Amino acid sequence: MASLAIQAAGQLVSPGLTWRTEFVRQFSFALVVTLGPATIVAFVIGFSSVGIQGGSLASAFGAIDRISAIAPVAFLRELGPILTSAIVAGTLGSTITAELGARKIREELIALEVLGINPIRNLVLPRIVALALMMPILNLITFWAGVAGVFTAAVFLYGSTPAAFFENLLLLTNFIDLWSSVIKVALFGTMIGVISAYKGLQVGGGTEGVGRAVNESVVTSLVAVFMVSVVYTLLFQALYPEVNYGA
Repeated sequence: MASLAIQAAGQLVSPGLTWRTEFVRQFSFALVVTLGPATIVAFVIGFSSVGIQGGSLASAFGAIDRISAIAPVAFLRELGPILTSAIVAGTLGSTITAELGARKIREELIALEVLGINPIRNLVLPRIVALALMMPILNLITFWAGVAGVFTAAVFLYGSTPAAFFENLLLLTNFIDLWSSVIKVALFGTMIGVISAYKGLQVGGGTEGVGRAVNESVVTSLVAVFMVSVVYTLLFQALYPEVNYGA
């Protein structure tokens, strides 16, 4: 898997953009496929988890107007990246594994190599780059969808006013949270792309092997995302202690 990542990185810095057409196609496909599910799920989580549960606690202390300050922190740091990664791994990651696995079984990858076409450059690299660049955009969309969910719960269930909600929206958020979230989801996108492509290229055993590879791809991607997320968060708080509001 590390070897595949190194090969893809080498192709990325190699002269020429013969893979740009495939990249555009994969980027567009990725955004279209994930946009709807990510928006809906982010709104529901914002409404139920942060809005209703957090609003209930905030209301008990008479601080319902401050619930909006929690939403950006929650979705930029953890909920947004994890949610986005889970949806991407389940939809796009599985698609990449299945597609590359099917091509390998049909021996299309060998045929491409015979024709002098590098499968890593023309098939794997565009998909990895597409996920890495698409996920920050998707994460931004899920952020606003989640905030909209919190807004709906705070205003319509707990009686907060729109003015008070937006006045406190960025109270606990700063630029560090934004760029850290962008880097985090781009890293997750790269990881999912590499893992999914690797599992697809390692397929064996016919169509049953493709099914097993897809399952392994999704599970491995999610486990990797969760583990890296913990390490990333610990490093983030250690390097930027000002984000630890209780410190």
